[in-house]
Amino acid sequence: MTRHWRPDDRAESQIRTVGFDVPREVGAVEIQMTYAAGPGSVLDLGLEGPRGYVGWSGGARSRVVVSQGWATPGYVPQAVEAGTWCVLIGLHRVPADGVTMELTVQVVGDSVVAEHRRAEPADPPAASDPSAEGRSGVDRPAARRAGPASRLPDVDGMRWLAGDFHSHTVHSDGALSVGGLAGLAVSRGLDFLAVTDHNTTSHHAHLPAAAAAYGIVLVPGQEVTRDVGHANVIGDVGLVDFRSPPETWATQAESRGGVLSINHPLAADCAWLLPVDRPAVAEVWHSSWASVPTWGAPLAWWLLTPETVPIGGSDFHQHGHDGLPGSPTTWVLAEGDDVVGAVRAGRTAVSGSVDGPVVARVGDEFVAVGAEGLLLSGSGRGRSRVLGDRFRLPAWSGPCWLEDEDRVVHALCG
Repeated sequence: MTRHWRPDDRAESQIRTVGFDVPREVGAVEIQMTYAAGPGSVLDLGLEGPRGYVGWSGGARSRVVVSQGWATPGYVPQAVEAGTWCVLIGLHRVPADGVTMELTVQVVGDSVVAEHRRAEPADPPAASDPSAEGRSGVDRPAARRAGPASRLPDVDGMRWLAGDFHSHTVHSDGALSVGGLAGLAVSRGLDFLAVTDHNTTSHHAHLPAAAAAYGIVLVPGQEVTRDVGHANVIGDVGLVDFRSPPETWATQAESRGGVLSINHPLAADCAWLLPVDRPAVAEVWHSSWASVPTWGAPLAWWLLTPETVPIGGSDFHQHGHDGLPGSPTTWVLAEGDDVVGAVRAGRTAVSGSVDGPVVARVGDEFVAVGAEGLLLSGSGRGRSRVLGDRFRLPAWSGPCWLEDEDRVVHALCG
């Protein structure tokens, strides 16, 4: 099929479907999309089967395969049964003169599936994979660094865990496998990492094996991605379909035991353009803001909704492209490994790195660790000089942060 998409097509509907019929069950199907790519033309790719959503690769891939035994990362392996299937086309960017797409769908054999599989970084086998036995052993990375914030006080049996709520793998537009990302996170000193690939949960099946191999808590997540904003669903809640009305995303996540977080509310073409009609969780510190450390807009956005629970995210995709995992670091005061529960309860703090200065709310006090010489401040508050390695100050209601004489923020908490 050849189709020429124009800006008016995108204005009418950003997500288009192209149906095809599978007359009988087959071993595997391959979808290939080609077009003249460039800064002004970006088309996304996804797939839906007779039983529902199969997966999404966005603009990261132009060729995918699905079979019962294996599928291209981003897609859930399943039988290619008879019925109507739909290729999902996302009109992400369409130039003024349009873009011509060629779409090919064909039945393929085991050799083509094996070719696709060999081209992908190896993930730890899913728990349901019968070949998993004997293949889960991985060399453990070096022990975590113990930074100043590791000295934050425990509270009622709960302890502070260091982590990152925004990261990507080959299951969307990242460069590393789930195992590769887990190893990198541990080497960076993190206790937990939310893996939040775009519009898919195909990576979830691989998290338990990687978590066990590397000794890290890997939190199931997904980045629900639309042109009106991106949001991370944190928790093992199943798929929140990005095509559903955005005003329902938080309810879907929370009703299934998860949390919805607004991602990088201030950004270029992926800023949050939807109402915030209740206290939320939001990525008030994103790795891209490190390049403009005196930029006050993210802090100002947070202060407009001061009940928002603050978290941070590196949005790591690949080396040299984004901040590394833990830049920034989010600290959660957790019961055991219940990271999601800690966020839901608002027990969070954010620092520039795992071994940098940090401030956290502990009972009726703010506790600043590793921050001597910095200034502790808040909305409408004066600034108090931090004296000593562990500084305590009576807490007020609302946001608090650590800054230096140049107004550069080094850490914050709600």
